[in-house]
Amino acid sequence: MANKQYGMVIDPRSCLDCKACVVACKAENHVPLGASRNWVRHSLVGTFPKLQAVIEPGQCNHCSEAPCVEVCPTGASHFAAGGTVQITREECIGCQLCMEACPYGARYYDEQSEKVDKCSFCWHRVERGLEPACVVTCPTKVRVFGDLNDPTSRVARKLAEHPSVVLKPEEQTRPNIHYITD
Repeated sequence: MANKQYGMVIDPRSCLDCKACVVACKAENHVPLGASRNWVRHSLVGTFPKLQAVIEPGQCNHCSEAPCVEVCPTGASHFAAGGTVQITREECIGCQLCMEACPYGARYYDEQSEKVDKCSFCWHRVERGLEPACVVTCPTKVRVFGDLNDPTSRVARKLAEHPSVVLKPEEQTRPNIHYITD
């Protein structure tokens, strides 16, 4: 079998906008007030009176061609196990080049630690065989996490069963977050 490639399938049609994923992430990862590793964004599409609300859960896309990794001068942003993009906080100098390079706005600067941070897929949980906090807490199971290269995994099966898109394909970052479209 191929090497593991962790990723996520997100079904925005099922999102209730309860923000349980955001709260769980903040609690699990001690995210400071005013910052987020994941989010639920809103927009309106159409023209009045035919408007539709669009809810878009999101986070770091753990790209296979990650520009944040390419520009990091210290190697703090790097590829790790399972093809994930991680930050070694001790090596981060807070230059924020990775924030500028990320086309998804998925990183934030922590004023207190003077370091950049982002979603790690709760790597400390995944290493213990657990799912990320945002996945576990979602009441409607909007997010499905796992090994995209394992055809028997829930995430790979979900991806095979539904048409999906990645955000900003023109950036050629090869994101590992897929959004169901049907």
